[in-house]
Amino acid sequence: MRVSVAVAAAVALLASGRTVSAGPLGDFAQKAYEATRRASASGVLSEADIGAALREALAKGAGSAVQQLGQPDGYWQNPQLRIPLPKKLVKADALLRGFGAGPQLDELHLSMNRAAESAVPVAAEVFSGAIRQMTLTDVRAILDGAPDAATQYFRKSSSDTLLARFKPIVAGITAKAGLAQQYKAVLASAGPLATTLGAPDLDDYVARKALDGLFLRVAEEESAIRDNPAARTTALMKKVFAKP
Repeated sequence: MRVSVAVAAAVALLASGRTVSAGPLGDFAQKAYEATRRASASGVLSEADIGAALREALAKGAGSAVQQLGQPDGYWQNPQLRIPLPKKLVKADALLRGFGAGPQLDELHLSMNRAAESAVPVAAEVFSGAIRQMTLTDVRAILDGAPDAATQYFRKSSSDTLLARFKPIVAGITAKAGLAQQYKAVLASAGPLATTLGAPDLDDYVARKALDGLFLRVAEEESAIRDNPAARTTALMKKVFAKP
């Protein structure tokens, strides 16, 4: 049986006998923890127990991704996840800087990432809801599925809700930071070129890029443990998550 990322790490936590800390996913995680401990003590793992362990693992993995990105520099200091300026501005970067718009470009770029970092924390509640709605069929599909099966489950079940939650938060940040005004100022500095660059919907652009970065981070969590058999260090982990 193949395993989802955070699965091995989370089950190690469960098997260790430590309690689960409170938080957005805390109550749910505690129930999963208790169910898996019962299964470990009896030496028998039912479908429900396996499902509880996977749900706990997904809660931990998703929670880790949200926590890392939803803080200052969560996006900005990660070259892989940093939200870029819109493509048309990137293509015109050298020319715009030649017109003296370098500081405005840099400020705009940072502000977009700060908006994303402010929006991400609401994903904890959305992911928690998606995990609670998982069926045993979903559990098996994730355990036996592709390397990114858990990430794809989150994408399918949560993308629309996350985008709807992100956009108002991003809009509030961009309005407060004056991103629209910054963007127009950058364009104005380009003179006649401004009419050819166009202006994207910055709120939608930032929200979608923030969502892409979040799912990429969740996928990294998933991949890390799928590819790391050495992380399965307890008898329970070996029993539940051993490959055939």
